[in-house]
Amino acid sequence: MATSLEETKMKGQEGEAIVEEEESFSYAMQLATSSVLSFAMQSAIEVGIFDIIAKAGPGAKLSATEIAAQICTNNTEASTMLDRILRLLASYSALNCYLVDDTHGVGSPQRVYSLGPVSKFFVRDADGMSLGPLMAMFQDKIYLESWFQMKEAIVEGGVSFIRVHGTHPFAYAGLDSRFSDLFHNAMINHTTLIIKKTLESYGGFRHLNTLVDVAGGLGVTLNLITSKYPHIKGINFDLPHVIHRAPSYPGVEHVGGDMFESVPHGDAIFMKWILHDWSDEH
Repeated sequence: MATSLEETKMKGQEGEAIVEEEESFSYAMQLATSSVLSFAMQSAIEVGIFDIIAKAGPGAKLSATEIAAQICTNNTEASTMLDRILRLLASYSALNCYLVDDTHGVGSPQRVYSLGPVSKFFVRDADGMSLGPLMAMFQDKIYLESWFQMKEAIVEGGVSFIRVHGTHPFAYAGLDSRFSDLFHNAMINHTTLIIKKTLESYGGFRHLNTLVDVAGGLGVTLNLITSKYPHIKGINFDLPHVIHRAPSYPGVEHVGGDMFESVPHGDAIFMKWILHDWSDEH
C-alpha cells in the first residue's frame, strides 16, 4: 500500500504530466495554424491598424469600431472582422487588449486595443521606416509560391524559388519591376532600422578610410555610415541592375559587378544579411 505521501507525489507527477501535455498540444496548435498569424499581421499592416492607434496618441486605446471608422470601407461588418484580427494579434502580444465598461453603462464591456513593445516596430517612425515592408515582401505571392515547391526541392533537388520562377531571387528582381520595388523597399526599411541602432553603440567604423559594402543594394547602409563618419569613402557594390537604380549619396561610389568574381578593395568589407543566401561552396 502506498503511503499518503507517495500518493500525493504520484498525483502531483500525474498533474504535471497533464499540464505538460496540454501545453505541448497548445503549442502544436500554434504551429499548425501559424500561417494565420502572418496573414493577419499583413492585413493589419495594409489597412493601417498600427499607424491608426499610434496617431491617436501615446497610450491610446481604441476599439475595433473606432479603428474601422478611420479605414476607407463600405463593409458594414468591417469592425467585427477587425476585432477578430485584433484579438488574434493581442494573443501573440503584437497588441495589448483590455476590457472596458460601456461608456453609457448599459451594455457589455468592450474590447479596446493599444500598442505594445512589439507594435512600435510596425509603426512608421520619424523617417517613415518600419518592418511593415519586410512583412509585405515575405507575404508576397512571388515568395509564397516558392514554399509550395519545398517538398519537391527536398525530394528531387534544386532550389524551390528557381523551380517556380526559373531563376534566383536576386536575378528575378531584375526581371520584375513590381517585385524589385517591393524587395528594395523592404531592404531600405530593414536596413535603416538596423544600421541606425548599430551606429548608436558600435564605433568600429571610425578608424576606416574606405569601406566596401558587398551586396549593398541601393546604398542605404553606406549612406547612414558615411553620414556619421564623413571621412569614409563608401563603395557600394552590387549587381549591375541594382546599381543602375541606386541614388547618388555624398561620399558613396556605386560599383556594379559579381561578388563571386571579384570585390573592390577597401580597408574593410561590410556584408549585411547576405551570407545565409549562399552555400559554403559559393
